Amino acid sequence: MSYYSAGGQPVIVLREDTERSKGRDARKSNMMAAQIIAEVLKTTLGPKGMDKMLIDSLGDITITSDGATILDEIDVQHPAAKMMIEVAKTQDKEVGDGTTTSVVFAGELLKKANGLLEDNIHPSIIIAGYQKASEKALETLSKVAVDVDLEDRETLMKLSNTSMRSKAVSDARDHLSGIVIDAIKQVIEQRNGETLADVENVQIVKKEGKSLRATELVRGIIVDKEIVHAGMPKKIKEAKIALIDTPLEVKKTEFDAEIRITSPESIKAFLDQESEMLKKKVDQVVATGANVVFCQKGIDDMAQHYLAKAGALAARRVKKSDMEKLAKATGGKVVNNLADLNEKDLGHCGVVEEKKVGNDKMIFVEECKDPQAVAIFIRAGLERMLDEAERTLNDALYVISDVAKVPKMVAGGGSIEMEMAKEVREYATKIGGREQLAIVGFAEALEIIPRILAENAGLDILDTMVAMKAAHAKKGGQSMGVNVYDEGVISMMEEGVVEPMVVKEQAIKSGIEVASMILRIDDVMAAKSGGMGGPGGPPGGMPDDMDM
Repeated sequence: MSYYSAGGQPVIVLREDTERSKGRDARKSNMMAAQIIAEVLKTTLGPKGMDKMLIDSLGDITITSDGATILDEIDVQHPAAKMMIEVAKTQDKEVGDGTTTSVVFAGELLKKANGLLEDNIHPSIIIAGYQKASEKALETLSKVAVDVDLEDRETLMKLSNTSMRSKAVSDARDHLSGIVIDAIKQVIEQRNGETLADVENVQIVKKEGKSLRATELVRGIIVDKEIVHAGMPKKIKEAKIALIDTPLEVKKTEFDAEIRITSPESIKAFLDQESEMLKKKVDQVVATGANVVFCQKGIDDMAQHYLAKAGALAARRVKKSDMEKLAKATGGKVVNNLADLNEKDLGHCGVVEEKKVGNDKMIFVEECKDPQAVAIFIRAGLERMLDEAERTLNDALYVISDVAKVPKMVAGGGSIEMEMAKEVREYATKIGGREQLAIVGFAEALEIIPRILAENAGLDILDTMVAMKAAHAKKGGQSMGVNVYDEGVISMMEEGVVEPMVVKEQAIKSGIEVASMILRIDDVMAAKSGGMGGPGGPPGGMPDDMDM
């Protein structure tokens, strides 16, 4: 790309194959790509939302309505679309739920901004208005939020059930919610005066067979391994568990060596020496009182034999993540030097047992006294139902974890968005100039959530929105939301449709962040070879290029 100096001489700045779009064209391209991502997710929102079937390049099928999963599976090329996907990933990583809400809201913010840009309102004014509106919305959110008592199981059940309503496993939500609450309450810890519940301490294991209602909470850990030796006991009660991160094998030398043996006695002596070394290692473990051994590395056949003779149960090549969870569940300590292993390092539990699940064998470490890590064992008849159950449980775990950290909740069903929109509209009248238009646009963007809930439920959108606005205009109507199972509006608090405050808070923050970033872009320069739009493609990689 070349420019001309005052003297008419060309000044080459960019490569010839670089495509450039700027100003209105660049913004329009970016905003359209981001809105397409939002459109993909719109129909999945709410309990009446639809599922998406995603087929990857290998032909593997994923059926889900989970926003984070959908965006993770689709392959996009446009950079603005990728930014929207990053929003969903951030939402999922931070609070574990509300990914669809955050993306749909961001898409609507950009749609409203596009209308304002066409009215010749500068992007900086729009961004400033959005920023002021978001502060007012978050202030309203905090004001109407209701405190949650972590001992109130009924409220926790409502929170968990709400996160599951839109998923394929919603029929079993009461059973699954009970498991989720018990799991999180077990792993809650106090750290520096804060209440935290790390979802990573809840292991999720899934196996085909039985039904969703056979899903259970294991107060311990499930190790997806078999016992290493047929002569070992299959079940040990009052287990004392050694967690070893060192091989129970004879160490191989770091250099090649040749040993010449000239007599049978020398062979026997060599093999006996090796056996003696292994026996010594096993004796070190057994001497501590351990009757169960989980080894992160390998266990030699001879060592297996000695462990079986000692009546111990052992598993080898256990995953590092499982070893860490075993330590938290049993109170043991992972040791990487056998010489340091002692009785204090052993973990304890009520029973360790190898069970056959379908065609596989797994070791269940159960009845731990006060486990800081637990397992959820998911059962279902279909592999795809297992996958969806895992995603659903993960969302629900995060929801209860969020409430443990910040014990506040708000009404769902689009009621909190409508209440925030009402407050933001009232705030807009106090702001003069063109920023007022951006603040009103922000309020209208918030209303997209109840609007889509009504649309996905097959309700009349206009009647529903009128009823919603009328209900919120009355005193005490702040929890009135879309009644997706019937026409009209209903109190979401009374119906038990509630969500953690932090989920909505993060959705607004994420939405405003990505919308502002995309609005600030006024110049897109792309090399054709960079894959953005491809050779001859339109500048900025218009949505026609998107591979979804």
